[in-house]
Amino acid sequence: MSAKKDHWKIEDLPWDQLMPDAVDAELLKVVKAAALVEYNAEIYADYLCKVFHDDPEFQQHARDWAVEEVQHGKALGVWAEKIDPSWDLEKAMEKFRAGYAPEHFFGNANDSVRGSRSGEMIARCMVETGTSSYYSAIGDSTQEPVLKEICKHIAADEFKHYKLFYDTLNKYLEKDGLNRFKRLQIALGRIAESEDDELSYAFFAANANDNDDYDRKYYNKQYMQRAYSYYRPKHLDRVVGMVFKACGFKPHTLPHKLATKLAWWRINAESRRMKKLAA
Repeated sequence: MSAKKDHWKIEDLPWDQLMPDAVDAELLKVVKAAALVEYNAEIYADYLCKVFHDDPEFQQHARDWAVEEVQHGKALGVWAEKIDPSWDLEKAMEKFRAGYAPEHFFGNANDSVRGSRSGEMIARCMVETGTSSYYSAIGDSTQEPVLKEICKHIAADEFKHYKLFYDTLNKYLEKDGLNRFKRLQIALGRIAESEDDELSYAFFAANANDNDDYDRKYYNKQYMQRAYSYYRPKHLDRVVGMVFKACGFKPHTLPHKLATKLAWWRINAESRRMKKLAA
């Protein structure tokens, strides 16, 4: 499968403007890890197609989504290989897939681990919320022209993917009977999982030496302290608005403002805590 004809293409990126000297080592590490997570999307699409086994329209949407996600991973991986010619996307991907294999991805059950199809879509909306804001934050922080362009494209795609999953959420919401607070519970649970094995193992697979052992807490800290550093209040304001919308709460209200301030406080507190542990 390939991306749609009117979709951006990796070969059309401004590769002749690449500026390796504008890339610091820490940014390169998080981009390598992000490439692996994005590149692995087809496995998640397989899982979504099992959950929506009798909805062929959504199954096609899930396949199309995976094509674009894989393209994101490939674009980031090609960029990383050009910045660091010693790094190999496919080799790192083999290491990632060998060590990260969630049970529900490969089981035979058709049930969502979120309890319902609408619950699955809430969780998916949270991921797209996080990725659209994350790539916006990285793109705003870097002066490297090609990465800035890649991040702009990916952030726009992820926002479009959020709309796809949000529309599907609304299709199943009444049937599944999830109220706003149950939706919020699922959303917060998925946000908490941003500190789970997927990102930690991706950072390990992308950056550790072949003879290094995986330590989840260590590599989680290594990834998160770098990832947090790119966020600014405007990125978190958008995050909170998208979370509120998926959960059925009105954005751009006093609770929205308070939640944005709380999120900004938490990121700063976590960044300080991680720096202290690393000292």
